This record gives sequence, structure tokens and C-alpha cells, in this order.
Amino acid sequence: MLINCTAYQNGVRLAEIPVAAISDYLARPDCLVWVALCDATPGEMAAMQEEFALHELAVEDAHHGHQRPKIEEYGDSVFAVMHLLGEQQGEVAVGEINVFVGRNYVLSVRNRSTHDFSGVRERCEREPHLLRQGSGFILYALMDAVVDQYFPIIDQLESALEDIEEQIFAKGAARSNVKRLYELKRQTRFLKHAVEPMIEATGRLCGGLAPEICSRSRDYFRDVYDHLARINAAVDTIRETIATAIQVNLSMVTIEESEVNKKLAAWAGIFAMAAAFAGIWGMNFKAMPELQWEYGYPMALSVIAATCVVLYLRFRRAGWL
Repeated sequence: MLINCTAYQNGVRLAEIPVAAISDYLARPDCLVWVALCDATPGEMAAMQEEFALHELAVEDAHHGHQRPKIEEYGDSVFAVMHLLGEQQGEVAVGEINVFVGRNYVLSVRNRSTHDFSGVRERCEREPHLLRQGSGFILYALMDAVVDQYFPIIDQLESALEDIEEQIFAKGAARSNVKRLYELKRQTRFLKHAVEPMIEATGRLCGGLAPEICSRSRDYFRDVYDHLARINAAVDTIRETIATAIQVNLSMVTIEESEVNKKLAAWAGIFAMAAAFAGIWGMNFKAMPELQWEYGYPMALSVIAATCVVLYLRFRRAGWL
């Protein structure tokens, strides 16, 4: 679906144009065309490939999707793939935005995502002196918007982790905590896969070997690089904390199980002693003096009860009961 197809000249918006007129505007001096597509069909991609003379390998990647985040150069053009993370029915939804950047054009193709980038276009149009830098600045603005959407995810992960840490020593909560920690670990994996590959790729855009179309916006790409590095460090810290918390919770499960085993062993010892006395007095030999004693039965019960009480107090003092 076509979202926008707009022509700009010297950083100033000219008009919305039809797809068939793109090549005419590209031929104008100091003119730039910015097109945005969402879940583009093969026919739409073919039309864009013809208008912008896009490289067939880049078009194939954008059409099939599920690409690793990357920034590649094809001659005098740049092709960027970034992951868009969101939430759908309680699960992490991973979308993509593919950006084709040439000397005088930008084509962004958003797939499997509901993220809205209209604010990026409005920002660029409010700053014509920056938009005058060309397509490289638009690529920066799109990358900056994508990276900024990772920060709320980091905040959510840290808040969820803090909630679990507050309950980590709560009795009986260890197993549920481990389940929640594994879910957090799965979410951090999506974020790690989205951020880590982009660090090296963005580093090239702000370095000495940056593509010519991005050379005027190196300082801005350096800002994106710093944000990515900070997010990546935060993700690593969260992953390490999750690993430590999982180990602590597993230890808590072991401790709780050992407490149960000690209680069972203590009660088994008490009943074993009672059973031993009952077994001795239950052998029914004629020579046993207690059989002829009037108070033999109450005495036996008293000895058994006293022995059980003594054992119970000893186990209680030892912390087993």
C-alpha cells in the first residue's frame, strides 16, 4: 500500500506526486522524492524498482523480508534493514522497515508492523535546512525514530525485572519467577538481534568510509550509533541480571525442597521411634513382665508419647520442624 509519494526541492515540499511521475521529478535539479510503502505487493515493488533503478538483490530482500538488520551499499545507493519491535496479543511482534536511499530519492518499505513514521516526515519538513542535506538526512531521521522506539522496551524490561527481584525471596514464588525470567530473556533476545548488528553498520555511516550520500550527515549518524551502543549495553546488563536471578531462584527451589525433605525426615524419625517401641511390646512373649502388670499398657503409651515429644522438641530446636 502506498502511504506517501512526495517531491521536495531544496528541502521544501513541492507536492504529492503519482508514481508514474517519479522519474520526471528525479530528473529535476535539486529535487528529491520520498516514497513510503506499507506491506508492498510484488507489483508495487516492481514499479518502484523501475522508477528508482533499484538493485535486484535489495528488492528481493525487501520483498521476502525476515532479514538480519544491516546496511549495504549497491553502487551509489544504500539499502538498510531495521527491525521494528512491538507487542501483539501479549507476544513480541517483529516487523521490518527496508529503506532504499539514493542521491535524490528515499524509498521506505514497512512490513508486518503498525509503527507510524508520519512524525518523521513532519519533523523533516519542519527543518528544511536539514532536509536540504539530502537523502542521507532522511535515512538518519528514520533510523533515529526506529532506535528511539527501543528505549521504552528497555524501560519495560527493567521494570519487569525489578518486580521479579522484589519477589525473589518470597516463599513459594521461585518457580513462577523462573518462568517470568525466561519470558524476559526471550524478549531481550529479540531486542539484542535488532540492535547488535546495527552498531557496526551505523559505525560505517559515521566513519571515514561513509557512503557519499551519508557524508553530510555523519554527526547525526554518530548520535544514532551512541544510542545503539547504550541500548546494547543495557540489554547485556539485563541479560546478565536475568541469568543471575534464574540461578538464585533455582537455588531457592532447591532450598525449599530441602526444607520439605528435612520435615519429612523428622516426622519419619518420630514415627519410627514410636513404631520401634510398639514392635518391642507387641511381641507377646510370656516372660515379658509388662503383660501381667495392671498399668503396663498405660505405661507403654506414656513412654512412646514422651519419646515422641522429646524427639519433636529436638527437631524443632534444630530447625527441621
